[in-house]
Amino acid sequence: MPLLDRIQSPDDVKGLAAEDLPKLAEEIRARIIATTSRNGGHIGPNLGVVELTIALHRIFSTPTDRFCFDVAHQGYVHKLLTGRNDARFEKIRQSDGLSGFLARSESEHDAYGAGHAGTALSAALGMASARDLRGSDEHVVALCGDAAFTCGITMEALNNVAGATKRLVIILNDNKWSIAKNVGALPRYFNELITNPVYNRINDDFESLLEKIPGGQSIIKFGSKWKRETKDFFVSSSIFETYGIRYIGPIDGHDLKQLEHYLEFAKNAEQPVLLHILTEKGRGYDVAIQNPERFHGASPFDVETGKGAPAPEGAPPKYQDAMGQTLVKLAREDANVVGITAAMPAGTGLNAFEKALPDQFFDVGIAEEHAVLFAAGMATSGYHPVCAIYSTFLQRAYDQIIHDVALQNLPVLFCMDRAGLSPNDGATHHGLFDLAYLRCVPGVVVMAPADEDELADMMATGLAHNGPAFIRYPRGNALGTPMKAAPQPIKIGQAKRLQVGNDIDIWAIGSMVADAEKLAARLSEHGIEAGVVNARFVKPLDVERLGESAKSTRLIVTMEDHVITGGLGTAVGEALQAADIQCPVERIGWPDTFIEHGSSVTILREENGLSPESILDRVVHRYERLLTTADPR
Repeated sequence: MPLLDRIQSPDDVKGLAAEDLPKLAEEIRARIIATTSRNGGHIGPNLGVVELTIALHRIFSTPTDRFCFDVAHQGYVHKLLTGRNDARFEKIRQSDGLSGFLARSESEHDAYGAGHAGTALSAALGMASARDLRGSDEHVVALCGDAAFTCGITMEALNNVAGATKRLVIILNDNKWSIAKNVGALPRYFNELITNPVYNRINDDFESLLEKIPGGQSIIKFGSKWKRETKDFFVSSSIFETYGIRYIGPIDGHDLKQLEHYLEFAKNAEQPVLLHILTEKGRGYDVAIQNPERFHGASPFDVETGKGAPAPEGAPPKYQDAMGQTLVKLAREDANVVGITAAMPAGTGLNAFEKALPDQFFDVGIAEEHAVLFAAGMATSGYHPVCAIYSTFLQRAYDQIIHDVALQNLPVLFCMDRAGLSPNDGATHHGLFDLAYLRCVPGVVVMAPADEDELADMMATGLAHNGPAFIRYPRGNALGTPMKAAPQPIKIGQAKRLQVGNDIDIWAIGSMVADAEKLAARLSEHGIEAGVVNARFVKPLDVERLGESAKSTRLIVTMEDHVITGGLGTAVGEALQAADIQCPVERIGWPDTFIEHGSSVTILREENGLSPESILDRVVHRYERLLTTADPR
């Protein structure tokens, strides 16, 4: 029987002999590679933390001890060692399978659920402080990637550690990558720590050094403060020690004996300890090591070659690529246009922009708040920044959107990829809230294209507008609509009539426009004439055309790839009420709940009442009910 199949809980990991651990690590890697090759997933980060996770479970005891993983996309190994090595793991990131991240609802061993970077240290410090107040003695471990330290919230937490608790273990998992190559001063600083043999020799055996010099015994007797200050005569303290945190490292993250030794030390320390652990992203799978960005979060692939399924011949471009190519075109015509990303050049399509116009490109690392403020600063100086940030990640910079961009009416264009569902990733990555959180901000323009050509036109619109503008568009392939050679600005706030109908008018936005046209065709089979309007803008809404629509039809149907609360349907209802126009509105959108992960958008729509058949039945039922009402208005 494979060793991994014998692991039903962390106690089984503790029971293994040390000589069995390399075999266990090998089996875990094989399991992860095989599973992600079928389902896709975060293969590189997980292959890098196999030995580290094994060592953690041998030294600490979950669920009593608490692990707080940053992002938690590297939690597959933890899942396999905590009773989830079963059929659910075979379907990870699929319907009826495990989440691709950690979730408190999934296991008692998951102390904290997350999907965005930079959260682990603050959450772990909260757990440690709660423990201290309660008077219990469990251990708390924060597992932070090196890129997490580019997040402002991690540095805020670091500033509070020493004043909040005396017992906290911090793992700095340093693999030099977030999704793309890390940028900024901190990654360079971590590299200096790694390559400074003087620092590490003194750090590892400073007490032995003191014993050999005159007066050293007295320094040892006075304690750690004097030892730390004396060491500073030989070499500068690490940044962590200036925060009152004991720094130890760097440590080989694939040497189990060394990992267990230092984890045991940190476990028994009476001060916060940071272990700087070096891991190799993709370890054990050469293709992933050679292509760390592509195998950070990979689509299904062939294990032998590492290649994914080729795109079908003639497949339309992805929305992100259409955005990137359009931005290159527009920025070549205007040198004041700059592109900004928060560690996602490929994911947002700005890799093409970086290659074509490197002097107009900025990657600020995983720091969305800084990205938006940085853009605001550039916008005050004659530039027109384009911030390409996923919808779910832009939530992190909401204050900056309001306080720094909108309040000053600065010309910043936000391109929000992954609006709608990111099905395999689940609730932490779905972009279902942006229309609601932007509609209430004064003075902004919020739009969503029906296809890639309209996306290009909206980008031209946003860059022609002297104020904040937002474009949301979905993940994946566009529709294959031919794109004009030169994008044309759209009149702001103007909807587009696509089809006329006297019974129902369907107002749709973004990716739901195509669904609206299909719905209209199905309704005609039921003898119902339906018009279709591409709303294009949710702010400002085309209230003039909406009023005409409400006065000429029995029912308005709104369709949006967005949570039902606060989006297009809400905007339509508010506009009709403000105009004192009475017309029934049937709102179609995602329910007021967090949508979990699933195998596909199609399956998740079926599960949430948004399949074409469900929408058709709902609209027909509402319309027929109106016909039987004495006064349908």
